[in-house]
Amino acid sequence: MKQLAEHFAGAFDASEMLTQARAWSAINTGTANLEGLAQQALVLADAFASLPGEVALMEPAPVTVVDAAGDEMQKSHGRHLVARVRPDADRRVLLTGHMDTVFPPDHPFQQQRDVDNDTVNGPGLADMKGGIAVILHALQAFERTDGAQAIGYDVMINSDEETGSLSSSALIAELARGKHAALTYEPSALPDGTLAYDRGGSGNFSIVVTGKSAHAGRNPHEGRNAIVAAADLAVRLKALGHGELSVNPARIEGGSANNVVPDHAVLRFNIRPKTTESAELFGQELNALLDDVKTRHEVTLALHGGITRPPKPVSSQAHKLFNLVRECGAELGQPIGWQSSGGVCDGNNIAACGVPVVDTMGVRGGAIHSPDEFMIVSSLAERAALSALVLSRLASGDLR
Repeated sequence: MKQLAEHFAGAFDASEMLTQARAWSAINTGTANLEGLAQQALVLADAFASLPGEVALMEPAPVTVVDAAGDEMQKSHGRHLVARVRPDADRRVLLTGHMDTVFPPDHPFQQQRDVDNDTVNGPGLADMKGGIAVILHALQAFERTDGAQAIGYDVMINSDEETGSLSSSALIAELARGKHAALTYEPSALPDGTLAYDRGGSGNFSIVVTGKSAHAGRNPHEGRNAIVAAADLAVRLKALGHGELSVNPARIEGGSANNVVPDHAVLRFNIRPKTTESAELFGQELNALLDDVKTRHEVTLALHGGITRPPKPVSSQAHKLFNLVRECGAELGQPIGWQSSGGVCDGNNIAACGVPVVDTMGVRGGAIHSPDEFMIVSSLAERAALSALVLSRLASGDLR
């Protein structure tokens, strides 16, 4: 493996990878920008066709959301890319990334700029157009090794990770089934290359509150104020938070004219459970709270949504994979540590399928989801070498 490490250490051209990542970053792929996502999907399909397998663009699963009026509506998403190589291999691996970003076409952050000789600022460069380049080039280099035939793999690049992978979660579960290990290409947890280890979960909810309208001066007592009920819910939901779970009431929509008791409101909130147990306890407490608010305010409540990212503890097998990544990093002269993370990603979904996963194998960078997002250029080649070596070790059966 020492010879392989030396080979991979010099096998990648960071400038070529940067050119590719910058071209992809120039395509706006905000999750709701279906035109941009369609363009990006075709470009990526062409790029991944260089691998010895089949590439397909998969239709998104139907997704229903609640609008400001409290009505359910279909939300459209872009197609997801899947590349399959050696599908009949006894040992198979899953590699995942996402093509969408948090920056819609009307966001002011659309341009790239050089910060210094090794740092580039641009939308989605770190999260995660650069990570997609790492996947592609690592696999191309791996395919040129003698041991590549020992494993097969699937690559999935979805179009909706930034909004919870609602239209791709079933696809992720399908592809994760039976996999030996998984690698996901979110940017490193810290700019020094530190990996995210265990993660909490995340759930997004909407509660539609229906009250009864009335004149605010003549007969307010006959009304049932949906805004007041929603506000009471928000305060009491926040109070359900504790060390193992945070609750963030994020928005109340609705209301009416000042002289009308409002009969409609929608409360939206997010939870971040650190453990499966805390998520289950919250579900019980939420049901009790909803029953009490219905009775206290004499309103009807409709709950939508749920936990989309289960908490991700690190199993013993996943810890072995982390150690394997660290060993490969050491062989390449890349010291690698890890830390817990409050963020979530598709790694949560993969781990919930019982597959060991390291989900920050992408580029080094930072300030993601902001106009200051940056990517460290030299990390493109570094992380591609790391992935190629990890894949080689997996092919030789080092994770048992």
